[in-house]
Parts: sequence; structure tokens; C-alpha cells
Amino acid sequence: MSSYARPSDLDEALGLAARGHRVLAGGTDLYPRAGWELAGDVVDITSVRDLQGLSFDDGLRIGACTTWSAIAETSLPPALHGLQQAARQVGGRQVQNAGTIGGNICNASPAADGIPPLLALSAEAEIAGPGGTRRVALEKCLIGPRRLALMPGEILVALHIPAASLEGRSAFAKLGTRSHLVISIAMVALHVRAKEGLVTQVGAAVGACGPTARRLSRFEASLLGQPLAKIEVDPGLIRPDLSPIDDIRASAGYRAGAAVTLMRRLCEDLSR
Repeated sequence: MSSYARPSDLDEALGLAARGHRVLAGGTDLYPRAGWELAGDVVDITSVRDLQGLSFDDGLRIGACTTWSAIAETSLPPALHGLQQAARQVGGRQVQNAGTIGGNICNASPAADGIPPLLALSAEAEIAGPGGTRRVALEKCLIGPRRLALMPGEILVALHIPAASLEGRSAFAKLGTRSHLVISIAMVALHVRAKEGLVTQVGAAVGACGPTARRLSRFEASLLGQPLAKIEVDPGLIRPDLSPIDDIRASAGYRAGAAVTLMRRLCEDLSR
């Protein structure tokens, strides 16, 4: 017989996860994949206090069960505007009210809207489990389509954005057949800091163009030292890091071209 638990204490939630309960963190991805009926035991972690809200302390901590609506509506510095833009495009309003940032990450879709802006901000994942708590760079957690590097019994507790990534500006853009309620053809995120008009720090990421969202390290390196007002985008430093597929939404070639075009638009937006 299956059971449903909704603890408010993290230790209780971890105990249930260690016993094999399926973790529910909003359900906007999990329920559709399960056919709207979850088999087996479930632990709903959305009432766990330690997994809620945003707090600043040598960076920003975002609890894994913070909803997209909360992220979109919180007053945040310009460096986090890209994440907020993504939050406003995750499904419709009902999905944003129920869906959580942690659930979006743990679902690990190659087209998860929340992941590219977090990658561009050098976010780290805080993970708790039977062996204790650890922090890992988010990009190292993404190991394949719908595969996150969580050990049995582990729960994603929070995302941490370092203090250095809270300076500067960021932006996010996605391409789909419409702006909401659609799986993206391509999406990009960009974070830049500048001093005396020259780029001093950059994070760039792309989604829906490979088995996982990923950072564009070669493109990032090319932007360092460039004038922010006249950033040059070399497609040859973006396309090699992409591995898009042909599917019902777009061809691989179209996805790659769209990613380059979207990134060029973000560079123009952030230069103003």
C-alpha cells in the first residue's frame, strides 16, 4: 500500500527518502510524467522550512522548494534578472505558483528553463543525505537527460549563488513556438560584470541544445577584456559546444543557429 507524507522537518524528510520514498517538490514535472498518479510511497518536501525562501549571506541561498512565483516577485539585483526572466516563463501562472526551482533542476530536462541562468551565475547545489551535506557545482550535477548526480536517499536542499555573481547584470532568452507553456527550441543565459567599460567576469550557458544544459567556456573566455558596449560574438566559439538533435520542434541546425542568435541579442541587451 502506498503512502503520502508531508513533513516540515528536513531530518524527517531525509529519513523517508532514505527508505525509498519518492521525493515530490511541486509536482509540475513529476505528475505529468507519472500519468497523474504516483505509484509507491511519496514524501512531499514543500513544507520543509529549511527548503524555503531566499536569503543573502556571503552570496544568495535559494531554498530548493522556493516557487518560481516567489523568485520572480522578489526584489533582486540586476545580476539575477536573468533568473527572474526565466522564472516568468516557466509554464503559466499556475505552474509558477506550484513549481519549484529544485524540482525543475531534479527533473533535469535538457530544456529546463531554470538551469541556464543558474549555470551562468556559477551556482552550486547543496545536497543532503545519509552521508551528510555536500556542495557541488551545478554543472557537475548534470550528468545526462533527466539525470542528476544524486545518491540514493539524497535531497537537493538549496542553490547557492556566490557573492561575485551578484554583481553586474544578467539576461535570459528562449525560443519556442510561443512564449509560455512550450518546450524550448533553444535558450541562453548570460551574466557579465564590467569595469571601466571592459568585461571582467562572464558566465554564459545554453539549454535545449544537447543532452544537458551547459556552460560555454570558450565563448566566456573570448568575452573577457572586450568592451561591454561592443561585444563581438564569434559563432565558432559557441557551435562546437552544442550537440542539438532533430525533433518535432526543430532541426539540429536550426537549434544551433537560434542559440547563436539569442546569445548575440543578449550581448546587445546587456551592452545598453
